[in-house]
Amino acid sequence: MEEILILATSIALLVGAIVEVVKRATLVNDRFLPVVALCVGVLVGAAAVFLDADMTMRMWAGGIAGLMSVGIFETGKNIKEEIDHG
Repeated sequence: MEEILILATSIALLVGAIVEVVKRATLVNDRFLPVVALCVGVLVGAAAVFLDADMTMRMWAGGIAGLMSVGIFETGKNIKEEIDHG
C-alpha cells in the first residue's frame, strides 16, 4: 500500500497538469473532471515505465494520482474563495 501512495505522489502533479490542459482545450463539463482525472491518471500510470513497479501497481497509483489532483485543486479553489469573501 505504501508503494502505491509513493508512486501516486510522484505522478500526481503531472496528472493534474494534463487534466488542466484537457479542461482548457475541450468543453468538458466541470462535473466530469474527476472522471477525466481518474482516466488520465490510469493512462499516465500505465505509461510510467520509469517507475519500478508492475503494470497493475502503476495503474492503481495513476488512478489515485488523478483523484489526488482533483482534491488538491478543489481545496486550493475553496481556500481562495474563502479568502476572497472574507
